[in-house]
Amino acid sequence: MDLALLLSDLTVQLPAGMRLQRLAAAVRADFQCDAVVILALEPGEAPCLRPVVAVGLTRDAMGRRFLLSEQPRLAAIVASREVVAFEADSRLPDPYDGLVEGHPGQPLPVHDCMGMRLLQEGRTWGVLTLDGLRPGRFSPTDRERLNRLLPLVETAVRVSRLERENQDLRQARAWAARAREDEPALAGTGGDDLEIVAHSEVMHRLLEETQVVARSELPVLLLGETGVGKELFARRLHRLSARSDQPLVLVNCAALPETLAESELFGHVKGAFSGATSDRPGRVEAAQGGTLFLDEVGELPLVLQAKLLRTLQNGEIQRLGSDRPRKVDVRFIAATNRDLRAAVRDGRFRADLYHRLSVYPLPIPPLRERRDDILPLAGRFLEINRARLGLRGLRLDPPAEQALLAYDWPGNVRELEHVIGRAALRAGVQAQDRDRIASVGAALLGIEAPAAAGTAGLPAATPSEGLPVDPA
Repeated sequence: MDLALLLSDLTVQLPAGMRLQRLAAAVRADFQCDAVVILALEPGEAPCLRPVVAVGLTRDAMGRRFLLSEQPRLAAIVASREVVAFEADSRLPDPYDGLVEGHPGQPLPVHDCMGMRLLQEGRTWGVLTLDGLRPGRFSPTDRERLNRLLPLVETAVRVSRLERENQDLRQARAWAARAREDEPALAGTGGDDLEIVAHSEVMHRLLEETQVVARSELPVLLLGETGVGKELFARRLHRLSARSDQPLVLVNCAALPETLAESELFGHVKGAFSGATSDRPGRVEAAQGGTLFLDEVGELPLVLQAKLLRTLQNGEIQRLGSDRPRKVDVRFIAATNRDLRAAVRDGRFRADLYHRLSVYPLPIPPLRERRDDILPLAGRFLEINRARLGLRGLRLDPPAEQALLAYDWPGNVRELEHVIGRAALRAGVQAQDRDRIASVGAALLGIEAPAAAGTAGLPAATPSEGLPVDPA
């Protein structure tokens, strides 16, 4: 291994993810193995490991999350202070079954595997794993060599983290400066994370922007087609805000019963209408101190739009049947798949409310405009369905990958989730043995790709040398 080259990488600024990608590729070449993966630990009630860089795995592997409770090999590596090596004939399931490049759909019952835990500031940050498909690939000497590489790998992770933090700080300053420049215009118009998979450049930029906007108190209007994940972004904005320890209340404006919509939003007092046997707070009050997410806000009746405007302007509500206003402290996030400007022109949406809600508009691109996210998203949904169906492995065959990349996804991420769910169920039914790798073919997807001319410029389904995503 060219240690001098790797050490020099630590002293220069590289594009996002490239440092760890080059490190993983160098480890793979030096140990002459088939796959090297760096995974980051995501703690919580159900801790899991997510691939940060994968060299030698299929592209959809980048979107998967490996639960430690389901992956004893990874759990053993996380729990050990030393390099962990597994016997070639180990019966423990392997997280990369069916995902190794060049061996699609094939289980890995006999192979060499070893890995080591990575620490940052004395805590477990993640793991590095090496897989060799030929038994005897790794010797005791290789384990010692890998152990000696530990400081270099942890340093590379640390440098990458610091670079990302500095980049976020610079981006935050840029967004803050832009917000200051926009303040006069905003005043003139009356203005004041299932986790997001993002491997495309446009989504990386959007995540950086939301990280900055979340810290403000500005109302945010999420714009995008049905199924792009507007609710996930609303949850992210709340989670990253200073209100994260307060309630996040979700309201589907399109599902509010017309006769009870005012009561649902603003509450009512006893006797306000037939059946109102006691005072009841509404959704706005339930979000006190936190965030109110108004999904499909374009569906609100005009009479409720006027009442909502008052809340945005004065921070007050008035329960149905009451003469006494109540003060509320709520941050508003709204979402719509409609063209609200056209609705304003047509008189179906109040112009003053539109300007209040759209102080900071955030357009979310459709899936067809971020095709680099398709296979990682498919991998995420495949892993969820693999666990749900109790399969050893579940993967896409190459024609299925091409079909996913060629399709235009009018229903966006939600449609992709449903397509993968149905295909996984069909593959599970066809699988005669639950201990084998179930493969999803193009026919099981049930989608029709456009004409060949429409696929020009699409990324190839063949895995690349490395698929990096900088650690968070």
